[in-house]
Amino acid sequence: MISQEFAGAAEGGQAASLPRSERAYQQLRAAIQAGQLSPGTRLREVELAESLGLSRTPVREALSRLESEGLVVNEPNRGMMVTQLDASMVSELYVMREVLEGTAAALAARHATDVEISLLRDIVERDLAFADDPDRLAQNNRLFHETLHRCAHNRYLLKNLRSLHESMALLGRTTLAVPGRARSSYEEHTALVEALEKRDPAQAEQIARRHIQQAYKVRLSLWIQEQSGS
Repeated sequence: MISQEFAGAAEGGQAASLPRSERAYQQLRAAIQAGQLSPGTRLREVELAESLGLSRTPVREALSRLESEGLVVNEPNRGMMVTQLDASMVSELYVMREVLEGTAAALAARHATDVEISLLRDIVERDLAFADDPDRLAQNNRLFHETLHRCAHNRYLLKNLRSLHESMALLGRTTLAVPGRARSSYEEHTALVEALEKRDPAQAEQIARRHIQQAYKVRLSLWIQEQSGS
């Protein structure tokens, strides 16, 4: 059920000393985020325990934790399964993302240090190097947004953004693989950094919101394609 890549995701080094339930949690979450355990997949304790080389107890505890985060749902007569988003849930997710990302950008324009903004600029420039590699580009995109969130210097906002981005794992493949999206995302990131450099909170928020709106349009198109099987 889970490939060796994820079954061994929390093994070795410091991770080997983690409690078994934590190891199971990390491995299962990694598999969900990578799409190996896709939305709608049934999660049977016995099979997961065998795949992970663990007993059922830590797997059960890990599933309970994932359920509390919204990544897993316990369906009547079906048991545990990876949460499957519908159109309204995808819309709600992006509405909240637009609000929180916009707020983070506005706060970053006020509170980010020059060094932090310079770091964001460096991350954006790497977008071009990864333009033909959607997976690495997606990783760099996550790094950009995580760095932007920290630049807001608001622990409560950061906590909510982290929770929101956990749910983003349920969306499947990255929108950056869609032709033309990588370039437009780079231009949007560049404009956002320029607004931060000018210390313009209103402009930074507007650009960040527009960036998420564009991402949602592409995501919705992908979702419709996947639902139609095309």
